[in-house]
Amino acid sequence: MLRTNISARALSGGLLDVLIRAGLITVLVLFCFQIFHPFLNLMLWAVILAITLYPLHCMLKGKLGNKDGRTATLIVVVALALLMVPIYLLGTSISDSIEGALAILKSDSLEIPLPSEKIATLPLIGKPLYSFWMQSATDMSSVLMKLMPYIKTVGLTLLGKMAGVGVGFLLFIGALIIAGVLMAYGEKGERSAIAIATRLSGPERGPRITELCTATIRAVAQGVVGIAFIQMLLVGVGFVLMGVPGAGLLAMVALLMGIMQLPVILVSLPVIAYVFATEGTTLATIVFAIYSVVAGMADNILKPLMLGRGVDVPMPVILIGALGGMVTGGFIGLFIGPVVLAVAYQLFWQWVEDQPQIDALDEQPRDEQPRIEAANEHPPV
Repeated sequence: MLRTNISARALSGGLLDVLIRAGLITVLVLFCFQIFHPFLNLMLWAVILAITLYPLHCMLKGKLGNKDGRTATLIVVVALALLMVPIYLLGTSISDSIEGALAILKSDSLEIPLPSEKIATLPLIGKPLYSFWMQSATDMSSVLMKLMPYIKTVGLTLLGKMAGVGVGFLLFIGALIIAGVLMAYGEKGERSAIAIATRLSGPERGPRITELCTATIRAVAQGVVGIAFIQMLLVGVGFVLMGVPGAGLLAMVALLMGIMQLPVILVSLPVIAYVFATEGTTLATIVFAIYSVVAGMADNILKPLMLGRGVDVPMPVILIGALGGMVTGGFIGLFIGPVVLAVAYQLFWQWVEDQPQIDALDEQPRDEQPRIEAANEHPPV
C-alpha cells in the first residue's frame, strides 16, 4: 500500500513537472511570436526570394572569386535597378489616375449623353436605368450629392488599398535586401534547414522534406509569382508609355490575374480596343497592339522555361493562396500566399503517402516464415 502511494505521488509529481514545462514553453513561444509577428511577412518573402535566387547565386559565385557577399550584393543591386524604373512608372500612373478622377468629380466638365428611348423598354431594369441616366445627363450635381457618401466610402477604400500597395512595394524592396544577406550565408542556412527538418522528422525524412520544400518554393515563386510579376511589368510599361488612363490600376489587375492563372490577354484586348477607338489606326497604335498581345501571352513562353523543372501544384491551391494571402497580408500577401499554401499542400500529401505498409506476414519472425509457408504447402491429413 505504501509503495502504491509513493508511485502515485511520483507519477503525479512527474506529470506536474511536464505540464509546468509545457506551459512555460507555450508562453515563451507565444511571446516570441508576438514580437516576431510584425516582421513575419517581410521575413517570409525574404526567405522565398533567397531560396528562389540561390541557384543564380551559386552560378555566379564561381565567376566572382567564390565571394558569397560580393555575389549576393551584385544580384540585389541589379534586381533593384531593374525593378525601380517600372515600379516608379506604375506608381506615378496610379497617383495620376486618382488625381484625374478626383479632378473630374470636382469640376463641372463631366458631360453624359442623353439616354436612348430603347433603354426604357428593357424588362425590369429599363425604366429605373433610364430615369437615373436621364437625371445624370440633365442634373449631374444632384446625382453627385446623392452618391457622395458612397463615393467617399469607395474612394477611402481605394486610397487605403493604394497605400497598401505602396507599403507592399517597400516591403518587397526590404525583403530583397534581406534575401541578399541570406544568400551570402546560403550554405549555413541549408545545413540549418536540414538539421531542423531532421530533428522534426527523423534522419531519413529530414533531407527529403527539405528538398521537397525547396523545390516547391522555387516552382511556385518562379512559375507562378515570377511570371505574373514579369507580365505585370511588361503590360504596365506598355500602358504607361501609351498614356492609357489608369495604367497602374490595370497593371495591378494583370498581376492578380496572372497569379490566379487567368490569361492576362483579357486585360490587354479591351485596352487595345480603347486605344484604337481614341487614337485611330496609326503606326504607334499598331506597334502598341502587337506589343500588348505579345506581353499578354508571354506566360505561354515563360511557363515551360520557368515551371517545367518545378513541382506540380493544382491551380485551386494557387488561387486560394493568392486570394487568401491578399486578404490577410495585403499586397505582399498576394505573393506569399500561393507559395506558403503550396508548400503546406506538398507536405500534407507527402505525409499522407508516406504511411508504412504493414503486412501481417511481415510481423512474423523471419525464422518462422519458412515453417508457415511449408505448413501451407503440406497441410495435415
